[in-house]
Amino acid sequence: MHIVSLFSAKTHLSRIVEDLASGAEQEVIISRHGKPMVRVMAIKPNETSCRIGLAKGQFLVPDDLDTANPEIAKLFAAEGNTPYATAP
Repeated sequence: MHIVSLFSAKTHLSRIVEDLASGAEQEVIISRHGKPMVRVMAIKPNETSCRIGLAKGQFLVPDDLDTANPEIAKLFAAEGNTPYATAP
């Protein structure tokens, strides 16, 4: 934990952010008139590398899912004109 004055934080903001992002500092306390006011911490990135297939095996999709609503069944079957442009 590192404590800096508000003036110093404004002057050295880029360095403070770099120290937090690199892990050199866990948090920085910014004080005003000698009193701690705010705590600044780096945001930990979310792990999103394993999102595809996250719910595999959790539920079963029935084969007749699209038969309950004829309008949706029509969209799934791609009947009629599609609102999307066709590739040349």
